[in-house]
Amino acid sequence: MVTVTRAARCTPEDVLGVLADGWLYSTWVVGAARIRAVDPDWPRPGTRILHSVGLWPVLIDDETVVRSWDPERSIELQARGWPAGEASVRIEVRPAASGCVVRIVEDATKGPGALIPRPVRSALIGPRNVETLRRLTLLAEGRAPQD
Repeated sequence: MVTVTRAARCTPEDVLGVLADGWLYSTWVVGAARIRAVDPDWPRPGTRILHSVGLWPVLIDDETVVRSWDPERSIELQARGWPAGEASVRIEVRPAASGCVVRIVEDATKGPGALIPRPVRSALIGPRNVETLRRLTLLAEGRAPQD
């Protein structure tokens, strides 16, 4: 598992609000190019986001499924990006003195990506998730009420 943490100048609710809006998924997930559909009950466990991954014009349609949702703390996803495979992703948010801390834990679970040696996977997933958390926290901070 690869873990990345980032501080945000907003409340945990601001971050969880971004996570609860499936239509924002492609704005903060590195590699997600567009959203095709979001189940109406997102982020209830079992609901899906249909997305495309890659760079235009070479896009692959796939999906991400919610495994668990705690509206006060976290979301766990099964993200598909075939032909690379699937990954388990957990995003946790906790309060901090200056706002909150967001943590993402991810690892490949199925497909060719899971066969890549762990140090190589970590070298690929880590920097991607640094940028993913940067995007997520910027969105959350931008949505936060300004004083």
